[in-house]
Amino acid sequence: MFAEAGFEDVVRFARTGPRPGELLAAIPAELVGHVSLAGDEQAVRTRLAEYGCAGVDEVALVPGSSDADPAGVATLTVMIDALLRERVRQFGDITAITDPLNRQTLLDGPFRTLTWPELDEQVSRLAQVLLAEGVGTGDVVGIQLPNTVEIVVALLAIVRIGAIVAPFPVQYRAWELTNLSNVAQVRAFLTASRIGQRPAAAELAGLRPQIPSLRWVGVFGAGLDERIAAADDRAGLAAHLAGFSPDPNDCVTICWTSGTESTPKGVPRTHYDWMAMCTGTVEGPDLTADDVLLNPFPMVNMAGINGMFLPWLKVGGLLVQHHPFDLGTFLRQIEQHRATYTCAPPALLTALLQNEALLAQTDISSLRILGSGSAPLAPSLLQGWHDTYGVEIINFYGSNEGIALLGTPKDIPDPAVRAQYFPRYRARDWEFTMTRTTLARIVDPQTGAEITEAGVPGELRISGPGVFPGYLPASGVPDPFDEDGYLRTGDILEIAGDNLEYLRYVDRSKDMVVRGGMKISAAELEGFIAGHPKVADVAVVAYPDEVLGERACAIVVPRPGQSVTLEEIVAHLREEGIATFKLPERLEIRDELPRNPLGKILKRELRDELRQ
Repeated sequence: MFAEAGFEDVVRFARTGPRPGELLAAIPAELVGHVSLAGDEQAVRTRLAEYGCAGVDEVALVPGSSDADPAGVATLTVMIDALLRERVRQFGDITAITDPLNRQTLLDGPFRTLTWPELDEQVSRLAQVLLAEGVGTGDVVGIQLPNTVEIVVALLAIVRIGAIVAPFPVQYRAWELTNLSNVAQVRAFLTASRIGQRPAAAELAGLRPQIPSLRWVGVFGAGLDERIAAADDRAGLAAHLAGFSPDPNDCVTICWTSGTESTPKGVPRTHYDWMAMCTGTVEGPDLTADDVLLNPFPMVNMAGINGMFLPWLKVGGLLVQHHPFDLGTFLRQIEQHRATYTCAPPALLTALLQNEALLAQTDISSLRILGSGSAPLAPSLLQGWHDTYGVEIINFYGSNEGIALLGTPKDIPDPAVRAQYFPRYRARDWEFTMTRTTLARIVDPQTGAEITEAGVPGELRISGPGVFPGYLPASGVPDPFDEDGYLRTGDILEIAGDNLEYLRYVDRSKDMVVRGGMKISAAELEGFIAGHPKVADVAVVAYPDEVLGERACAIVVPRPGQSVTLEEIVAHLREEGIATFKLPERLEIRDELPRNPLGKILKRELRDELRQ
């Protein structure tokens, strides 16, 4: 058994009550497992015996490393730093991580490839520097770095000393950095002398008077590298760790929501949160130490941290960093590093599928599986990759707050079905763990009544170990949970399938177009329009109408050398059998669609443009 719920109660009881086995025996079996303990070896083994009597298995002791655990204290692997120590012990001098091929355009300094021990050494050295600058347990450390070796070293070093990582997208500038650093009370900051052509460190220096909590800034490419190299004496780190008792319930990161509809909000996460979430991103692609993960996601939120970084740390393998997204570099990395797994947005996978000549120039035979999501997937996309290249696509649907649905080839073998549906948790036995540890229901957003029949759209609400505890108080937003403790996702789904075993994504509640009382799913239309051979990218939004209230507008980026008309779009949709009231009644052509730093379309801006 490896379940991912009941963590907080189990650990707190183990610390304050009598025999932990008594509590474990009282909790449903599917809600117990993978418990973390720390202490001297005899105490840990005694506690493990008690858990074993309660029916918990798959527990193992992880020896400490000389730096991260100088006393040899035993800890189970639900702690991020313990995962790194386990990989060092397990794989030794095997290569762990490599810079993007275009590293010199991103940061100063040489291209680097590190083995697991070399990575661990760099982490300890930076941890020593952080401690020397007064950073301690519970302090918040901001990071603004591209996807290079440095961001991995920085994240792991901050976690090693018990501080909290607050990563910022490299696109954030003065307004975001100032306001969000104050929300998180950032104590220190790690950045670079330049990020691309932007003088990131100089810009941050100008903001320091507006961030009262900020006491120190470490700059890669301007002194920090030399301090890391000189950190041979790590007595300070050893002393800190000897007196440091990490708790899996400690906050370890503060990420930021994507802010497509409002100002980004702070999302705190603990070790337990991340371990619960990454179960799906390991099990979905069936990752092992033999995999090569090509990471195109900025390591600032759920996609980059949970989608690539933590799965790599949990199983081993090689992490190939990529940033910013560049198709030529991306394809070269697949070929050069023999990548077996990566993720890409639906628009890119569609474009590649339509450009057989381009892929014919690249050896992608190492790819065994792809991940995609953040937008509905067209059945033709998954079927096309399956038929043409023998590559399956996982349909991911998640959020920083903890939404986690995924359709995998094991659970939904038919690519066309997998594109449209997600497993309905607990409706039947599914392969991946999260379906047994997460509660999901569809409710009427007005009445709160649960919907149990097929074909009735309602709001998805979820509860489980991967759901966050709430936004940072300083974010100043309403409580996102309902009276039963379920997260109000704001996403509209419906139950589907002959046996009510699926969930079908309908739309974001804010993205629904309400035309004369009839609701139109923008996401559904986008999926169909994306299948038009002249369309490279598309967004559907509402525009105001005096008679009907709203009508649907398709905003389209044509493929290179192509032009497309509203009549062609409508004819294509009619061929698909779309209801007449759903047809778009306006077409806008753009060279590109506005996106936030994480690649999501900023529909708020598009709606504002149409209202003018």
